Parts: sequence; structure tokens; C-alpha cells
Amino acid sequence: MMTSRERVLAAFAHAEPDRVPRWCGAAPEFIAKAKRQLGLADTEQLFVRFGDDFRRVHARYVGPDELSPDRHLAPGATYRSPFGVERHGFGYGMPMTTPLATATLRQIHAYPWPDPASMEVAHIRDEALAWGRRYAILGGAWSPYWHDASDLLGMEGLMMKMTDEPEVVDAVLTHVVAYYFEVSRRIFDAAADALDVFFVGNDFGSQNGPLLGPRQFERFLLPHLRRLIQLGHDYRLKVQLHCCGGYAPLIPLMIAAGLDGLHAVQPGCHGMDLRTLKARYGDRILFNGAIDSHHVLIEGTPASVRQSVREVLALMAPGGGYIAGASHDYILEETPVENVLAMFDTVEEFGRYPVAAQPQTS
Repeated sequence: MMTSRERVLAAFAHAEPDRVPRWCGAAPEFIAKAKRQLGLADTEQLFVRFGDDFRRVHARYVGPDELSPDRHLAPGATYRSPFGVERHGFGYGMPMTTPLATATLRQIHAYPWPDPASMEVAHIRDEALAWGRRYAILGGAWSPYWHDASDLLGMEGLMMKMTDEPEVVDAVLTHVVAYYFEVSRRIFDAAADALDVFFVGNDFGSQNGPLLGPRQFERFLLPHLRRLIQLGHDYRLKVQLHCCGGYAPLIPLMIAAGLDGLHAVQPGCHGMDLRTLKARYGDRILFNGAIDSHHVLIEGTPASVRQSVREVLALMAPGGGYIAGASHDYILEETPVENVLAMFDTVEEFGRYPVAAQPQTS
């Protein structure tokens, strides 16, 4: 029997491990609810119950309070980005200001960009090794540079400046990615031998398709993604991108840039048909997710979840290159715990290789 780490690395290598690996990304509110309902004392016990094959380690903010993500916030703010943009609303919320919306190039270069040394990394290796190399360990800075550029310039302003002032967009993205690159480099210098996957996140898709076309993506965003991918590969890490929405037209460019895995594949979005994705790209990039978070996990029953999971496994698992999990970065609080149990237990039961090409009938 493989360890979780061996299982995940086999999937990334497009080999068939002993069984399909499992991934559990969940909102803190869901985790708290699930622990209550299942009578579990801590979060680690919950991840063991779900059979999660991953664990994650993080750098810690140690910079000044006035720039911290959660201290000395303005009234109503719930979070502050590394670039000083305060946000409000659910989760990380929406930006309250767009500080570079009218900035000149000189003002952009003079902006108080954050110091990568404000993120403490010395503890990461010990934390990762505490799991005894049993799990696949995720590390590195989240690096949501597309979202940060949108916060700093405003989404409409960012889109307009791609045409009217491309040098402004380039300058903002260069400064943002330089920060994330250096934070991750420091993490990897300290702990790369204890890590397995460099996990970054940028949502390039909407429900109806990509937020920008392949030409814009290749011109403005792909070079920075390629730089982060190369950083991970320089340290012999697999690189996985979290990306929501319907971004199928961008996948060939991501593959050409060297990306190893795509996370939270959403089958309900335009262009994200699972059979098509597996046939076109399944031998070149790993897919992680694909079990519908909304209509299946939130609105379904354990029986319907079980059937849907078996259908997804039949499509995505053969040949390796697949990790089973929800189609959203977080399992939300409103998701019934019994449905999540049904998902992971069905993967455990029917995700053992060789996985049947067609789901069995009950």
C-alpha cells in the first residue's frame, strides 16, 4: 500500500497509484461544523477521516502591525492584502480601495511594495517533516497576482489599461510577482526538500468562460505564471494552479508553460466538460477536483453524491493524472457533512486501480 505522498506523486507522473488520491479544501466554518457533527477533537482527525492525502504549511507574517493581514484594519474591513488593499465582505471580501487606479509609472515604482522578509519561513521545514513524509506537502506563497493587480488598479481599469497603458499593467504585475517570487524562494531555500507541491492560485475563469482571451493571457499573465512554474521546478517541486471557472481555452498555454496540475475543475462552467478535458489534456496535465460542489455536494443527497462521484471517477481516473475532490477551492459551510462523507467514502471504495471505464450500476 502506498503512502499518501507516493500516491500523489504517482498521479502527477500520470501513473496509476494504488487508488485515486483525495483532496480536501474546506472553509473554516465547514471544518468547525464537521468536527462538531462527527465528534472529533481536532482538524487533523477530520482530515484523516476524509482520507485527505495532502497537508499544507504556511509562512507567517511577522512584519509591522499596520501592514498585517488582520490587525489595525479600517472599520468594516476583514482582510488586508500584502499590498495594502483592505477588503470587506464574506471571506477575503472585495477591495475597499484601488490605490493605483490613476497612478503614473513613477508612482507605481515608488509605491510601498511589501518586504518579503515580513514572512517568516524558519519553521516550515520542521512543520512539514512532522508528518513523517507520509503526506504530499503543499507549500509556497499563494501568489494571486491577477487578483492583486485587479485590487490595485480596479478590474475595469486593469482591462482598459491592457489596451491603453500596457506598460502600467506590466509594472504592477512585475512588482506584485517579484514579492511572491521572493517569498516562495525563501520558503524553498529553507524547506524545499520537505515539500512536494508549489500551490498557487489565480481565478482566470468565470462561469461563462475565461475572463480574458488567450492573446491577453499570453501577453500579460502567462510570463509571470511561467516564472513561478520555473521557480517550483528549480526546486524539484510539482506546480499546481488553483483556477476557478471556465478557462479551457487557456489550458494549452498553461501546459506549454510547464504547469503540472490544475485544481478545482468545475464541470458546470462553460467549456469544462470532463470527458473532453480528459481526452484532450489528461496525459499532459493533472486534474484535481471535478466533483460538483454546488448541484451535487450542496444540493444532493448521499445517494446522488455517490452516483455522481462514481461517474466522475470513471471519466477522470483511468491512466492516472487525477485527484478527487470538490470543484471549489473550499467546501462551503452550507455543504451537508453527510454528502462530503459520501464523496470521500465513495472515492475510497471505487477509486482503487484499475478503475472501471464505466460506473457500475447499483
